[in-house]
Amino acid sequence: ILLPLPPSSLSADDFVNHFEKKVDDIRSSFAKSNDTAGPAHTALPCALTSFSPLSPDEISRLVTAGRPTTCPLDPIPSSLLQTISGDLLPYLTSLINSSLTAGYVPSVFKRARVAPLLKKPTLDPSHVNNYRPVSLLSFLSKTLERAVLGQLSCYLSQNDLLDPNQSGFKTGHSTETALLCVTEALRTAEANSLSSALILLDLSAAFDTVNHQILLSTLSELGISGAAHAWIASYLTGRSYQVAWRESVSAPRALTTGVPQGSVLGPLLFSLYTKSLGSVISSHGLSYHCYADDTQLIFSFPPSDNQAANRISACLADISVWMTDHHLKLNLGKTELLFLPGKDCPFHDLAITVDNSLVSSSQSAKNLGVILDNTLSFSTNIKAVTRSCRFMLYNIRRVRPCLTQEATQVLIQALVISRLDYCNSLLA
Repeated sequence: ILLPLPPSSLSADDFVNHFEKKVDDIRSSFAKSNDTAGPAHTALPCALTSFSPLSPDEISRLVTAGRPTTCPLDPIPSSLLQTISGDLLPYLTSLINSSLTAGYVPSVFKRARVAPLLKKPTLDPSHVNNYRPVSLLSFLSKTLERAVLGQLSCYLSQNDLLDPNQSGFKTGHSTETALLCVTEALRTAEANSLSSALILLDLSAAFDTVNHQILLSTLSELGISGAAHAWIASYLTGRSYQVAWRESVSAPRALTTGVPQGSVLGPLLFSLYTKSLGSVISSHGLSYHCYADDTQLIFSFPPSDNQAANRISACLADISVWMTDHHLKLNLGKTELLFLPGKDCPFHDLAITVDNSLVSSSQSAKNLGVILDNTLSFSTNIKAVTRSCRFMLYNIRRVRPCLTQEATQVLIQALVISRLDYCNSLLA
């Protein structure tokens, strides 16, 4: 695939202004919202008051186990840092442990370099709105995050504080397990002669609009306090980013909201931020499953139930209110509805109206990279994967004379086998 060359008419400042305006436009609708969403909860019997210092061996494992993803903010290539980490271990141990015990993240670790990436090769590269920001963080900052992630995840798991319907960032869970939960629920409903509606919620710039005060209050309710709470507060605040484009770099811009994109801790913090959404959904009799910021609602009902659409609309209306209270924007224009009619269902279409926006059912919907159809036959997804793999094989064949056998195997694995393997248990 030949990607279009970056247009010289765009500059780094064009991109930084566009990315900042997009978030500001969303935040402006929350200007009158307060920073304390929901009532205070009863204090938990468990508590995480500090992060424990790590031994040199633990630090060494963190450094060497991380992917050597070098970014422009790294003073030396991360692969070189891993190679010489033994000589630097006393300094790395002191640096990480000082941060953990003091509840403070060095400002140099709170900088990001953003690279604009064209969303699709077919889009016009001369328009900034056709690009998405890809955030790059330094290797050492992500190593420090991994030191916290291990202890924070352990505390949350041991005290059953994670949402059981969240498949993201859990050992033994993945997009595949999330999709299995959803499809099995739909198949069970079908076996019981029930109709089902699958609603795929879409959020606009979800990670970028997270309110820090609400997040920190949520963490306090989960028993996180003291130096541990101070460390996360330091991690969230005082962050900045620069956009790099062609040969230029924009001036630094402050980040006053959101969890860091491309970070180790960001996804887990976001899942904790949205944990209370589950009770809103359940109160309407709908079930749900999440993977990070992808939320899937499932409502199964007798085909004779003529109030199903109203119940779903009421649930989505309350979800929209919850989102606004938590400084998140529900994008109803991109929210998808898949209707699976049960046996003898008198209607084969479903339409939901929320906040004067119409969400109509479609024949298929893409969910976590897999195309689901309203018969769960996966025929549409199989055709799409087959077409993609054939295209990749055709391109590899064209350059095969220039490749070694090892390089060819790597390309086949990365571009063909990985596509065939992805979520193939859904076809069982």
